[in-house]
Amino acid sequence: MAARLRHIAISVPDPERAAKFFEEAFGMKVAGRAGVGLYVTDGTVNVALLKFPGEVPGFSAGHYGLIHFGMWVDDLDDAARKVVAAGGSYYMGRADDNPNTYYEVKYKDPDGVVFDLTHTGWIGAVKEVVPADAAIAAE
Repeated sequence: MAARLRHIAISVPDPERAAKFFEEAFGMKVAGRAGVGLYVTDGTVNVALLKFPGEVPGFSAGHYGLIHFGMWVDDLDDAARKVVAAGGSYYMGRADDNPNTYYEVKYKDPDGVVFDLTHTGWIGAVKEVVPADAAIAAE
């Protein structure tokens, strides 16, 4: 069985403000407190929004970190409106209605973290995750 991505961590200057953005822009819910921040979740993937008191672990010369993350949405225009209303901003890209492409539009959250919005998804990914017990019950 392949490993499943279920958690990412983002360094932010204000975890409460970042959590509010994730709630308003993406409909995610606060799942609990982290040692230096908050966890939000969509029910499948958990995002840690962390404010470190000093240097961010792993971020020094020669190290690499999060470039951006992606959100698969039902309606690109509606999602974009929610992002902007929550304090995010358009960054680059355009929607592509060709069903054979995997194109996303890039935005920035209020702290400048880049993310993608897509209504067509990414090759190799599925939009909805079916819990194992639900799959068994459907058989």
